[in-house]
Amino acid sequence: MARSNIAGMIEDLIAPLIGGMGIELVDVEFVKEGNRHYLRVFIDKPGGVGLDDCQAVSEKLDVFLDEKDPVPYSYTLEVSSPGIERPLKKVKDFERFCGHKVNITTFAPVKGSKKFTGIITDAGSRGVNLDINGSELFIPMEQLASAKLAVEF
Repeated sequence: MARSNIAGMIEDLIAPLIGGMGIELVDVEFVKEGNRHYLRVFIDKPGGVGLDDCQAVSEKLDVFLDEKDPVPYSYTLEVSSPGIERPLKKVKDFERFCGHKVNITTFAPVKGSKKFTGIITDAGSRGVNLDINGSELFIPMEQLASAKLAVEF
């Protein structure tokens, strides 16, 4: 799953800072929309994050990023929860959400399809096992284009 060089650099810089606050760094995006740049930081913690958590992380990052000045553009910082369709990006994300339903898209077809919905039964550095209506499917990590928790009501 690809990410921009700036997003990757920022993630590496801020992960220890956010982790030290007892909050998980889920993802970092650096995007240009129209003529503006946005640095989006997605955070989570057991029980979920609230506005106070987002504000505390935003204030801490604002000072930290102003000191480090790692981005060569002016940008707007946004800190938020990953939402109910949380993206799964790292092996530890897939391991944590074993037993949960996910929507996965692959770069190339796996057994004739590129889109899958199933329950994570196992995950590791090699890939993810899904139970899709009683059938097991293994998807190699290098084939994962995107993965998100599936909304269940």
